[in-house]
Amino acid sequence: MTSADDAALIEAVGPRVRRLRRSRGWTLEQVAAASGISVSTLSRLETGRRSPSLDLLLPLARTFRVAVDELVGAPETGDPRVHLRPFRHRTGSVLVPLTDYPGRLHVFKQVLRPRPQRLTTHDGRAWFCVLAGTVRLVVDEDESLLRPGDVAAFEATRPHWFGPADDEPVELLHLFGPHGDRPRLPGVDQG
Repeated sequence: MTSADDAALIEAVGPRVRRLRRSRGWTLEQVAAASGISVSTLSRLETGRRSPSLDLLLPLARTFRVAVDELVGAPETGDPRVHLRPFRHRTGSVLVPLTDYPGRLHVFKQVLRPRPQRLTTHDGRAWFCVLAGTVRLVVDEDESLLRPGDVAAFEATRPHWFGPADDEPVELLHLFGPHGDRPRLPGVDQG
């Protein structure tokens, strides 16, 4: 890489941080409170009036739960790690694919903001694990509160809805198969 390439990477950090913050629906004040970085410093970083430094990037990576490489936009290398590419679903949630091979089991990290309850159905089986926050799950007439580490599995043909139990976003780990395949757990008889 040339010094011009380095300068372009550094210049793109602020807008990248802003896009990431906005994609999560967070305010500057929320990121400041979570990261310990002042609102004015965050604002200057996002607008390019402050150069990114390691003392800013590390707490931001922890706050957003991403690798520093994602904040910097470092070029991909031959390393085998999955390079996460989040996208916004039409419902407003943010999905982060953790696998990318077609026709097989897919794994997603999903960030859900508070949203109205609307029961839905679809083919297959639903399976998710709560990573952060408290999730309210409604299946038919039954309602449950799930916390980090809790897992839910149910037939998706039953009317269901899930989302934050309060005003804070939640993070989930989802498994989807080509036909709603059940997740296979190592060493567990699937009989």
